[in-house]
Amino acid sequence: MQGYQPPIADYRFLLGEVLGFESAMSELGQETDLDLAMAVLDEAGRFCADILQPISREGDEVGSRIVDGAVVTPPGYSDAYRSFAEGGWAALSASPDHGGQGLPFILQLWFDEMMSAANLSFGLFPGLTRGACEAIAAHASDELKAIWLEPMVTGEWTGAMALTESGAGTDLALLKTKAEPNGDGSFAVTGTKIFISSGDHDFGCNIVHLVLARLPDAPSGVKGISLFLVPKFLPDSEGGFTVRNTMSVGALEKKMGIHAQPTCVMNYDGATGWLVGEPHRGLAAMFTMMNAERLMVGIQGLGIAGGAYQQAVGYARERLQGRSADGARGPVPILEHADVRRMLLQIRAFVESGRALAGWTALQMDRARQHPDASVRAEADAVVALLTPVVKAGFTDFGFESAVHAQQVFGGHGYIREWGMEQFVRDARIAQIYEGTNGVQAMDLVSRKLTLGGGSVVAGFLDMVEADLAAAQAHPHAEQVARQTGAALQILRDTTASLQGADIDAAGSAAVDYLRMFSLVAMGWMWARMAAAAGSGSEQHMAKLAVARYFAERMLPQVDALAKAIGSGPEAVAQLALEAF
Repeated sequence: MQGYQPPIADYRFLLGEVLGFESAMSELGQETDLDLAMAVLDEAGRFCADILQPISREGDEVGSRIVDGAVVTPPGYSDAYRSFAEGGWAALSASPDHGGQGLPFILQLWFDEMMSAANLSFGLFPGLTRGACEAIAAHASDELKAIWLEPMVTGEWTGAMALTESGAGTDLALLKTKAEPNGDGSFAVTGTKIFISSGDHDFGCNIVHLVLARLPDAPSGVKGISLFLVPKFLPDSEGGFTVRNTMSVGALEKKMGIHAQPTCVMNYDGATGWLVGEPHRGLAAMFTMMNAERLMVGIQGLGIAGGAYQQAVGYARERLQGRSADGARGPVPILEHADVRRMLLQIRAFVESGRALAGWTALQMDRARQHPDASVRAEADAVVALLTPVVKAGFTDFGFESAVHAQQVFGGHGYIREWGMEQFVRDARIAQIYEGTNGVQAMDLVSRKLTLGGGSVVAGFLDMVEADLAAAQAHPHAEQVARQTGAALQILRDTTASLQGADIDAAGSAAVDYLRMFSLVAMGWMWARMAAAAGSGSEQHMAKLAVARYFAERMLPQVDALAKAIGSGPEAVAQLALEAF
């Protein structure tokens, strides 16, 4: 495999010419300027290229294992995590109140992209820890925060999320794990959880699990779920954390991909834990973590696509096969063949617009957290909520498709393990499943997010997109993609209106197609903004305009077909009798 090349030039283009980064930082009173942001991204990219990517292949081959009841990660992973924590990367965007550096979240999200491109399995360790920190910071008592939060923020300790049980997947109302009061403010947590990523490892540090469980007096259903902080190591009499809690790894899941990531079956045998937030309100607290993870998972899809693209382009330049289009030369690099260029453009058109949309969303997250005006914070928070299922599901669907396209560029070699492309495909597949399957995300978008603020949130977002597209049309080099995205936007508006208030069958049959339509329009919006900025005639700008044209002419027309499918109604989905399946 080739080495990983961080997309530093593209980050600079987006920050400096498309997203108005310095203006956004000024609005929030942040002192981070373009030069500092680029210095951070450059160093982050170097870490991913030099430390993470070289251990990814062996990590996939060896995988995590259980040895004498303990998880052993593949060679190099514990050292890489130590370098990660010592380098301050765990604390990049966290609040300085808890030991963080307080840097803009856009740097965090793009660092996540690079980690996912270089080594998806590794990126889950800090990503899950960050989500756990957000839940603790938002919902735990001051006493719990004082003990547990800072070591997690700084990466001294890691975190994990324990929701799923074998009999309760998406339907958390069915979970059976119990928590009994110990009489000293702590609880004894008993139950078994499955699919627990980063549930255990050999990094030599504490692991803080956030576990959903039921108190003895809990009402049935989701209203009876509480959240508990359950660490691997408990405090001892001298203030250290050396006392082993009564929790253990029952098994490691045998998975299609992300083999280096220890996905655990966790047994809690009266394990000591502490309540996070209010009794019976655990699901609301856990969703703070889950929403953070859903954005991270979307970025995993983006990163996988970008990493696979780099490998495919390198191969297409070097692989000689066939003759030139005029028959005069041969063999030629397969990059000259139209279908190979089509596949590569399909990936690139997603990656570059997805990267821009991720950056724009991250800036909204900073506005939601830091803007001095409460109404602006609320507006930004609502837009992030609207876009979360789009980023999670849209990016991971396009990310998996991109990995398959990149594998296809290699032909038969793409199916052979030594080239590394089948690992991208296997690793990418999980992102469409965990943190709520993409079908669940689509239903969330249609049934919940379209009705936020009585429909005003989605209406305001679409109005903003329309205004940007109108402005972009004033630039001759952006006119085509802006105009065609504007036409697709009108279809999205009409479809949105038809689904607001739709019954469950209509919403369910349309949801996945609608989310893809929304994703395509959002990507077109970003392409219009990028094309409007790409007017200098530089090589980078000319490449942007060429990819924007490909998106407008070869990907955006999917919106018309999706609208036709949605408009046919739910009857075709419902017609086949249940017993006939």
